[in-house]
Amino acid sequence: MAVVNCNTTESMTETAAARARLAVGPDVEIVGITPAWGVASAEGWYDSFISAAAVLQTLESLPDDIDGVVMAGFGEHGREGARELLSIPVVDITEAAAHLAMPLGRRYGVVTSVRRAVGQIEDSLTTAGLIDRCAAIEDTGLGVLELDEDPFATAEAFVAAGQRAIAKGAEVICLGCAGMAGLEEHVRDRLPVPVIDGVAAASALVETLIRQGLSTSKIDSFASPRAKRRSWSV
Repeated sequence: MAVVNCNTTESMTETAAARARLAVGPDVEIVGITPAWGVASAEGWYDSFISAAAVLQTLESLPDDIDGVVMAGFGEHGREGARELLSIPVVDITEAAAHLAMPLGRRYGVVTSVRRAVGQIEDSLTTAGLIDRCAAIEDTGLGVLELDEDPFATAEAFVAAGQRAIAKGAEVICLGCAGMAGLEEHVRDRLPVPVIDGVAAASALVETLIRQGLSTSKIDSFASPRAKRRSWSV
């Protein structure tokens, strides 16, 4: 199984891959993949579209022994394109976190990094058909690359944002950034609701799909891209 980072920061790839390994069985091999080009952190529409192109090019040369993909970018673009490109299961951490939250509470909330990510997350959840159960999307005010600088400050900011989401009706909280992977272990006891990590949720879901022998439907929406000349450079 591949855990594909949406940005070029290797340490974030390693964090996401490590969290994925804890979520799957001991016989599942997790391969962390970092795009060779793109953005150091995806924070906004411009970054997200660049990130999507880099990730999709990376997926074009995915090793043959990979049988499932976790897209480790919360609210980032590229999910539907990846499903056209690949026949193996592709699960985005945004939708996986929401899917796992819904059996645990009537409405869920998302706590993300910066405010400008909120609109993208709303759109991603809307496209996935999951926005109606979302009570709130709150930000910590911390940039993606700031999350690891001061773990205490990050936890405090997350708890404060989580409390705002709960006040708006959230009964479950989702970590809204792959760079937050593992943070749930440090904040779970400080919030009165379940806290879900999307990387772990997506990894477990991909494993389930693989074990059941399920793959992406190619009959219509995610049919393979039409044959034509495409280039990534001029």
